[in-house]
Amino acid sequence: MPTAMAAPHPIHCDVLLGELKAELRRAMLARRADWNPALGTRVAGHVLEHAPPPSGAVCALFWPLPGELDVRPLLHALHGRGHRVALPVTPKRGLPLAFRRWRPGMPLSSGRFGTRHPADGESLVPDWLLVPLLAFDAAGHRLGYGAGYYDRTLAALPHATAIGAAFAAQHVPEVPAGPDDIPLAAIATEAGIVRTRR
Repeated sequence: MPTAMAAPHPIHCDVLLGELKAELRRAMLARRADWNPALGTRVAGHVLEHAPPPSGAVCALFWPLPGELDVRPLLHALHGRGHRVALPVTPKRGLPLAFRRWRPGMPLSSGRFGTRHPADGESLVPDWLLVPLLAFDAAGHRLGYGAGYYDRTLAALPHATAIGAAFAAQHVPEVPAGPDDIPLAAIATEAGIVRTRR
């Protein structure tokens, strides 16, 4: 009588997923040098016209790292429309992001991994988030930098709307994703808004 085969140990799936993500991460970081961060102005226009946050929403964006799409035009535009705007504060690994209110001209402090956030001020809980990424697919899966901060944050904010901010060239056929990877509702690129198949 044949013996039942043991189920594969989950670590093998985790290891494979990690390897696939790392490979795609290296490829996208290498390609990003050819893209123009100033295209963030177009992204701001598309968001404001086709996917704006609801009136009164607390909006969380991000201060761009070198090579990332420059979303500061959208930061200023949303503040000008009366939204409370926040930037993420990166805590130690394993925790979700915190958010601190941002206003134009206020001093910024350096955070983990080269991030920038208000030196002090009011803590906010966002209703609407613009999320950085390295790659995305039609299902709304995103590839981040590997620390899992945004996945933990989005899991803790199940009723918030989260859209990605990306160059159109960051669209790939498939992003390796596991059960803890939270898909996005849409991606804003310089070419327009990509609605995802969540």
